[in-house]
Amino acid sequence: MAGKKDLERLRRKRRRKQIVVRTTVGAFVWTGAAVLYYIAFSLFFDTPVEYKLRHSTDRLRSEYETLTARYDSLQTVLANVVERDRSVFRTLFESDPYDFDSEYERKRSERYEEMLGKPFRKLRSEFRDRLSAAEGRLAALNGTYLTLQAAVDSAGDARNNIPSIQPVINKQLTLLTASYGMRIHPFYKTLQPHQGVDYTLPEGSRVFATADGVVKDVAQRNSTSGRTVVIDHGNGYETTYAHLSKVNVVRGQRVRRGDIIALSGNTGLSLAPHLHYEVRHNGMRVDPIHYFFMELSPADYQRMIRIAQSGMQSFD
Repeated sequence: MAGKKDLERLRRKRRRKQIVVRTTVGAFVWTGAAVLYYIAFSLFFDTPVEYKLRHSTDRLRSEYETLTARYDSLQTVLANVVERDRSVFRTLFESDPYDFDSEYERKRSERYEEMLGKPFRKLRSEFRDRLSAAEGRLAALNGTYLTLQAAVDSAGDARNNIPSIQPVINKQLTLLTASYGMRIHPFYKTLQPHQGVDYTLPEGSRVFATADGVVKDVAQRNSTSGRTVVIDHGNGYETTYAHLSKVNVVRGQRVRRGDIIALSGNTGLSLAPHLHYEVRHNGMRVDPIHYFFMELSPADYQRMIRIAQSGMQSFD
C-alpha cells in the first residue's frame, strides 16, 4: 500500500516538473518568436514614430541643401559686392582700402607664434614682469577712477551736457570712414587737418544730438560744409553736424541728447553722402572718438581706435 502511494507521489511530481519545463520552454519560444518578429518587422517596416522621424530627417536634409545653395549664392554675391566696393574705393582715392581687422588679427597671430617658440622659463619671467606692471597700472587706474567718480558726482545734471554718444546709429562700428587728424583732401589732393569724424551713410539717415544743449547756429547755405547745425552744450562744449540734407531745429531751440536734429546728406563740398561731426571744448576742436563713452564698451572703444588709426580718406 505504502509503495503505491510513493509511486503515485513520484508520478505527480514528475508531471508537475514536466509542466514547468514545458511552460518555460514555451515562454522562451514565444519570446524568441516575438523578438524575431519585431526584428523582421523593424527591418522591413517603420513604426509610425520611426516613419515620422525618417521623413522629418528627409525634410531637414532638403532644407539644409536649399540653405546651403542659398548661402553659396550669397557668398558669391557678397564677394562681388566687396570687389565692387574696393574698385570704387580705388577709383575715388587711387589706393586699396585698409583692412584693419585682418591686419590686427595677423599681428596677434604673429605674437602668438613668437610666444610659442620661447622657453617656459622665459615665458614665466615675462609673465611675472607683465603681471607686476599690470598691478601697478591697475592701482594707478583705480586712483584715476576714484578721481573721475568724484568729478562725475560733483557735475550733477551737467553730465547731460557732455557729448557722449555717436550722432548716428552705428552699433556695428562700420560707418566711420575718416577720423580726426591729418588727411588727404578728396578735392585738393593735399594733406590737411581733418578736425572731426566722417560717417558714410545713406542720404536721409537720422542725425542725433549727442548731448543736451541749445542750437547756436543753423546754416542752410554754406559753400564748404553745406547745411550745418551747431549746438552749444554749455560747460565749454559745442558740437557741429555738417553736410545735412534737412534740418529739423531752429536757432535758439533747446534739445536733449538723442533728439533727431537733422537728416544726413551730401550738401556743400562733399565727395559722397556722409555726416561730418565735430566736438569743440573751450574753443578747441578735439577728437570726437573719445566722446562716445556712453555707447562703447572697452572692446568697442579699442576697435574704434584701430579704425581711426587706419588713416582712411576723408569725404570733405
